[in-house]
Amino acid sequence: MFFSLIIPVFNRPDEIEELLESLTLQTCVQDYEIVIIEDGSSVTCSDVVYKYNERLNISYYYKENSGPGDSRNYGMGKAKGDYFIILDSDCIIPPVYLANVAKSLEADYVDCFGGPDAALDSFSKVQKAINFTMTSFLTTGGIRGKSEKIEKFQPRSFNMGLSKTAFEASGGFGDIHPGEDPDLSIRLWKLGYRTRLFTDCYVYHKRRIDWEKFNKQVSKFGKVRPILDLWHPEYKKLTFLFPSLFIIGFIFSLVLMLINIKLFLYIYILYAVLVLIASAVANNSLHIGFLSVVALAIQFYGYGTGYIQSFVKIHLLRQKPQEAFPELFFKK
Repeated sequence: MFFSLIIPVFNRPDEIEELLESLTLQTCVQDYEIVIIEDGSSVTCSDVVYKYNERLNISYYYKENSGPGDSRNYGMGKAKGDYFIILDSDCIIPPVYLANVAKSLEADYVDCFGGPDAALDSFSKVQKAINFTMTSFLTTGGIRGKSEKIEKFQPRSFNMGLSKTAFEASGGFGDIHPGEDPDLSIRLWKLGYRTRLFTDCYVYHKRRIDWEKFNKQVSKFGKVRPILDLWHPEYKKLTFLFPSLFIIGFIFSLVLMLINIKLFLYIYILYAVLVLIASAVANNSLHIGFLSVVALAIQFYGYGTGYIQSFVKIHLLRQKPQEAFPELFFKK
């Protein structure tokens, strides 16, 4: 099996350098190539790629900006491999990653897999806090971590494998972003392909975002979900409502406090304390524990309000997704 690593990049040459450096340390003896797609960047990574040309098998392509999904499709169309591994530019790859992918595919072959993300000790406290809230069972049910149902996993495109056969059958990623990865997973299921979580195939996901960018990101996640429910109603889940219900419940608890009913507010406080303690223990830092509570509030507020806004427009007002949220769709 010949792997093609597909990496879109937009104005982040520093990230590509870290990623490529980590790939020079791979213990895997399997043949692989690296396909980098510059998605219309004004600050390109061509000089960085040139530095690694003699150490790694790299192909580099520049194209007009059309979003990460279309850029991945472009890269897979150019790739020589029969199995594609899709990575984000803000990832750092552990030395055993490709070896673990090869071993996992040999043990239980699937045409699409996903792996979890983790944080390095060198990451900032905010990055570690965001990583905790995005992966913890307490905050997302482990959906982006290691506890999502292994046999029916929706891979995320920061760490995802896709066979050439499945890519050609499905047409790859759609124009929506974010949300292009669960959309692809569901379409693959409908075509009869299996997906799976490979728990040992993790990457270090740096997520170079501040609080404002994080809020914008999770708000988009919330807006995307009702659109996916419209396209794939058979895969709707009640759990998608939880962040919105969490926000509504919090407002309700504040109202009840005005009439001296404090029990519900205490439940929210207890939950925040549990998150603080769990993160502090996991990261060996009380400071990161407090920052995780901040990340939790932003994550639930951004996703929950985004979901409500999208549900009203898409399911109640019957607006077309591309007209209701043009910022979620890239034009090719």
